Amino acid sequence: MKHGLIQAVETCLVFARDLTERHPKRITAVVAALLVGGTGATFAVANLAPDAADLPVRTVVESIPLQTSESNVTLTAFPAIPLYRSEVTRSTDTADSLLKRLGVFDAAAAAFLRSNSQVQQVLLGRAGRNVTAEVDSQQSLLGLTARWSPLDDGTFKRLSIRKNGIGFTAQLETLPLVASTRLGGGTIQTSLFAATDDARLPDAIGVQLAEIFSGDIDFHRALRKGDRFSVVYETLEGDGEPLRSGRVLSAEFVNAGKAHQAMWFREPTASGAAPKGGYYTLEGDSLRRAFLASPMEFSRVSSGFKMRFHPILQKWRAHLGVDYAAATGTPVRTVADGVVDFAGVQNGFGNVVMVKHRNNQTTVYAHLSRIGVKKGQSVNQGQNIGAVGSTGWATGPHLHFEFRVNGVHHDPLTIARQSESVPVTASAKPLFDRAAAEVRAQLTAAAQVSLASAE
Repeated sequence: MKHGLIQAVETCLVFARDLTERHPKRITAVVAALLVGGTGATFAVANLAPDAADLPVRTVVESIPLQTSESNVTLTAFPAIPLYRSEVTRSTDTADSLLKRLGVFDAAAAAFLRSNSQVQQVLLGRAGRNVTAEVDSQQSLLGLTARWSPLDDGTFKRLSIRKNGIGFTAQLETLPLVASTRLGGGTIQTSLFAATDDARLPDAIGVQLAEIFSGDIDFHRALRKGDRFSVVYETLEGDGEPLRSGRVLSAEFVNAGKAHQAMWFREPTASGAAPKGGYYTLEGDSLRRAFLASPMEFSRVSSGFKMRFHPILQKWRAHLGVDYAAATGTPVRTVADGVVDFAGVQNGFGNVVMVKHRNNQTTVYAHLSRIGVKKGQSVNQGQNIGAVGSTGWATGPHLHFEFRVNGVHHDPLTIARQSESVPVTASAKPLFDRAAAEVRAQLTAAAQVSLASAE
């Protein structure tokens, strides 16, 4: 038994020596842990299994047959993706030229456009239509849609052309426009229209800005470099595409350091009565004065209310009106509500219209190329009454404009700025004040958009 015990101890020693030789670092870690932990301490013993790096490695190569037969392979066919392209029609467009600009090369589609009566009447040769074409990967036409808004009646036209199994069909519809609100602004460098172009604002919005502030700002002579404006306006859309400009909802114009603000507001009326809207300051004063500052939207004052050397009579005499230089045919409008007192030819005035207003006030529009009203006809402020010309004693096309009170001539520019305005009624003032608070926030946002665009 003693011999067996000795043999077992020897076997253990041999095993321990063998482990020490094969794993010296691990054995050292175990001993260190015993020394630190002491008697009865709990400790973790390192795994004494053989190191994986010392295990033998065997590479196994096995051939796997690849299934290549068509019966075992499924190919997914991706559907063709239609392509879209948009254009604006031109007055010179033919079926072929329009389709070519749209990237369509389809003889059958071109033949349909040439032969369809609706396409001929409302699309080809008509400028300003928004057109979108849908084509396939072979550039053949799948569908074509044209949209436009010919009248300011809140609707738009949509012409839809679709490809079917036997050819193409066309459908013309009248649909309602949808109004959306946009912000914009700019800084004057040379002119108002140049600034609105730089700000990518429609020309119609620039015209409205001039109209709104015409009683406070002389856009012919008073604009300064560095003047700035902010505007909130409507865009009228058809199927999500902008088709025409709507109304300016609010605006701010800073001229020579002075800020002028305006907002559109409709006073509530009695049931059944049509509400009338207008532009007001944010304090509630109407911007619609009794007289417009100018009988034309845009023009240049060539001769003011003063003494001058007469170009035809060749002598100094008082110029009893204001001359506006403009091209022949430029529309002329009445500056206030009234009744036509004279419409015809009169001495040096040539073709002339005289409009009588309240309080014995009369305005005169002379040298017209044509007359658009008759004696006794009632006219509203801003109504077209004729066109610029050079009839009578005139050296070139221009409008001679006079303002008379009880037959006495007055400076028209002074009269326009002194004419009164009407405030919001007391009953509508609370509603107006709430709307004005919203407008102030909108104009602040519009100014920030303008500043960000400039930077």
